[in-house]
Amino acid sequence: MNDRPWWRRAVVYQIYPRSFRDSTGDGVGDLRGVVDKLSYVQKLGADVIWLNPIYASPNVDNGYDIADYRVVAPEYGTLADADELITQAHARGLRIILDLVVNHTSDQHEWFRRSCSADPGHYRDYYIWRDGVDGGPPNNWKSSFGGSAWTWNATVGKYYLHLFAAEQPDLNWENPRVRAEVREIMRFWLDRGIDGYRMDVINLIAKNQEFRSTPAGPDGYGSYYPQCANQPRVHEFLRDLRRDVLDDFDVMVVGETPRTTAEQAIEYTDPRNGELDMIFHFEHMHVDRAGDSKWDVCPARMPDLRRVLSHWQEVLNGRGWNSLYWSNHDQPRVVSRFGDDGRFRVESAKMLGTLLHLMQGTPYIYQGEELGMTNADFLRIGQFDDIDSKNAYRDFTAAGLDDGEAMAILHARSRDNARTPMQWTAGAEAGFTDGTPWLPVNPNHVHVNAEEAVEDPQSVFHHYRELIRLRHECDLVTTGSYRLINGDDPDVFAYLREGEGEALLVVCSFSAEAVEFTLPGDVSFGTSRQLLSNYPDDRDPRGFVLRPYEGVVFRLAG
Repeated sequence: MNDRPWWRRAVVYQIYPRSFRDSTGDGVGDLRGVVDKLSYVQKLGADVIWLNPIYASPNVDNGYDIADYRVVAPEYGTLADADELITQAHARGLRIILDLVVNHTSDQHEWFRRSCSADPGHYRDYYIWRDGVDGGPPNNWKSSFGGSAWTWNATVGKYYLHLFAAEQPDLNWENPRVRAEVREIMRFWLDRGIDGYRMDVINLIAKNQEFRSTPAGPDGYGSYYPQCANQPRVHEFLRDLRRDVLDDFDVMVVGETPRTTAEQAIEYTDPRNGELDMIFHFEHMHVDRAGDSKWDVCPARMPDLRRVLSHWQEVLNGRGWNSLYWSNHDQPRVVSRFGDDGRFRVESAKMLGTLLHLMQGTPYIYQGEELGMTNADFLRIGQFDDIDSKNAYRDFTAAGLDDGEAMAILHARSRDNARTPMQWTAGAEAGFTDGTPWLPVNPNHVHVNAEEAVEDPQSVFHHYRELIRLRHECDLVTTGSYRLINGDDPDVFAYLREGEGEALLVVCSFSAEAVEFTLPGDVSFGTSRQLLSNYPDDRDPRGFVLRPYEGVVFRLAG
């Protein structure tokens, strides 16, 4: 097996089509808009574009409720537009991966319509139907979007399972017909030329068939994760997909796997197991939670972040492969979350990029991250679109929080923070659309936008270009081992990427104040060269005073 597949050196740029570029003036981004901006992604230097779902959908959950996997959503264009995008991307040396959402479908999908009908044929068993217990749902599981994970259907006379919205019924992966349907869907797009998949919540597809209740929280609901996440059969299902479909193509596959540990990730990503190439975990996304819910907001502590990221680097080294990300369509903007989106926005955005991109793994850049885009500045609940945010606001106010308190939580955590339109220019609607955007544009586009960033050699954009160039040109970034140094420092995250006779030293400050850095005595070298910094002058790697949010990289040799 090839131990240096192409995706290990690659950098992925994630595009949320609805918010990237509108070519028609209807206020919704589309595939032609993506084609029009391929030169921008090419200039950045990324190798792969990951598109969030582009399939036909009622958009209860912004495309993650799919009504037809073989049809492009009309607001995004046509199948011909998708083919053109693939062709144009390949002509520029860019690969395309799509979202594969097969834990669930839309309730508008033909399979579910037939499953609910009085004469379902073999489609009844495409979904998970169960009898109620004591006049209520089959168990106490809570949906990810609130309320019971079970909904009653009068025609069937049973409850169906939906781990997310009621309009997103879960597929029954125990049914071999379902697995065959998924294989055919995958081949449909692979045969059209795509280069892989990001598999949505793929570690939830295998459920414990006893469907037991779990310990209840204060609201009376239990978590479905103990009975649905990382169940034994998920590995069988994934190995089958690899053998029956993926091995026929030169592709990359990343699985979204909530509640997965680094130790569990080995089984998913060890190439000898033939499952996934890498996974998205969420452990570092939980360091600013005070409880189990993402809405339990607390300040992030850099030492917690350092502990999690270092653990994943150490556990997977030589055994699996990391995906490296700060942001995506489900997370707040990283510079607002772990940096400083005010005075030191540019410095902290560059530092955060430096810290992540030089670890071992495949980096993912979410659209606008390379500009230092910040969280949204919505003033009222009516400006939000996200179902999860609107449901949370309802729950917050029902529990007694006033509007200001509820809005403050949404401002920190809402998925809409990442979904505001891409900021192309300082002009009207940030150059995203000639019409009215589906979600309000962030007002700060007048000074945070791609047009100005591309022209400014000191911008976050050009810093990201240098990070990508370094990954492409320096084998140490891909192959070097990881060693944490100064692990007790409260403000500085520093590590080495070590190879034969040389190393990269990465030093990053999370402080808005000046802090001292001293290289530990067990790190010896003959020569050094500064490769990259978010400040203009050179430093001595043996020790110096770090300025606010400074991030600097050295090459050590001898």
